[in-house]
Amino acid sequence: MLPDQNETSMTSITLIHYAAPPIVGGVETILGHHARLMADAGHEVRILCGRGEQFDARVPVLVHPLIDSIHPDILACKAELDDGRRPPQFDQLVASISDVLASAVAGARVLIPHNVCSLHKNLPLTAAIWKLREQNHALRVILWHHDLAWAMPRYLPELHPGHPWDLLRRAMPGAIQVAVSDQRQEELAELLGLPRESIAVVPNGIETAQFLKLEQETRTIVQQLQLLDALPLLLLPVRVTPRKNIELALRTLAELRRRYPKAQLVVTGPLGPHNPANLVYMEQLRSLRSSLGLENAAHFLAELTPAYIPDEVISDLYALADALFLPSTEEGFGIPVLEAGLSRLPVICSDIPSLRNLAGPHATYFRLEAQPHAVAEMIHERLQRSPAFGLHSTVKTSFTWERVYSEKIAPLLR
Repeated sequence: MLPDQNETSMTSITLIHYAAPPIVGGVETILGHHARLMADAGHEVRILCGRGEQFDARVPVLVHPLIDSIHPDILACKAELDDGRRPPQFDQLVASISDVLASAVAGARVLIPHNVCSLHKNLPLTAAIWKLREQNHALRVILWHHDLAWAMPRYLPELHPGHPWDLLRRAMPGAIQVAVSDQRQEELAELLGLPRESIAVVPNGIETAQFLKLEQETRTIVQQLQLLDALPLLLLPVRVTPRKNIELALRTLAELRRRYPKAQLVVTGPLGPHNPANLVYMEQLRSLRSSLGLENAAHFLAELTPAYIPDEVISDLYALADALFLPSTEEGFGIPVLEAGLSRLPVICSDIPSLRNLAGPHATYFRLEAQPHAVAEMIHERLQRSPAFGLHSTVKTSFTWERVYSEKIAPLLR
């Protein structure tokens, strides 16, 4: 699922943090993901930071040292602020940073500071953002809170009543408040005296293709078939030939989708090369798929390309799948069982000697004469016993960056 290119008209957005990629840090990484996703959606995005470099050709990175948390002047100012003294240079730093901000947000419709209005790492920057908000009410300000200094005991000795420390526990008028978790939402609501429901919760996410190091060919297949939306995804890594019993896989998928409407099946192999009757078998499978209404759920990679699917792509599909489903009526050996074992993938397969000899007690077996609804129920029961599937499902439905962006971030930009 990709960001919706038509979600809104193009918006000019400025993101702010002390540092940006390639600087390594949690917020820096998230900033990079946000910028790429916004650019993917057609927005004009730029980043203002104290350290960093351009990491995406579409996203200018504006570096100014005073935005950083470790600039010598900022550190000297912070040392006095931590002791409860507002140093004479504070106002001058605010003025200098205000000039930088005015230039960086020129023409922008949205300003998104990350953490700089909830942490005390650069309070002149915090004060400059408040000043900018007071001067430019047309600017949409979205304050993104990962950490809250006033809610973290280790920081309390460095915080004091009054200005500028109180800027970190006041609700900026007209700003949209965003917390990265339910816990942070609760803490922020109490800190700012706001209704909890007025604070948006936008979790951090994970970039599936990057994390799993998917091959480019895999990424293309995943996008074409919308496999990231599959729940569960069943893998059938076989050639298209009658002894693989693919018709049972299709009928079982149809039954499984009564319980899991997003269930999908991928058959990876080409037609068996040594029997012309396999062409007829493929047509029969297509007809069955159509009659079962599975055109967008049962996928034959042979329909995407006549080329050989590399082993690296097959390995990627094992990493993406929720179960190996192998309904073969006969197998001389059963290499997919070994591959599934290496991939820690649950195995649901026909109860034939070759497969039972390989998997032993570690697979879920069904009789060849079992009805599709019974096989589907076995798959359901096997998945429900798997904590890994439960967590995998949660991540896929709530915590991929694509889903976080489309469901949580994009609405804030409209």
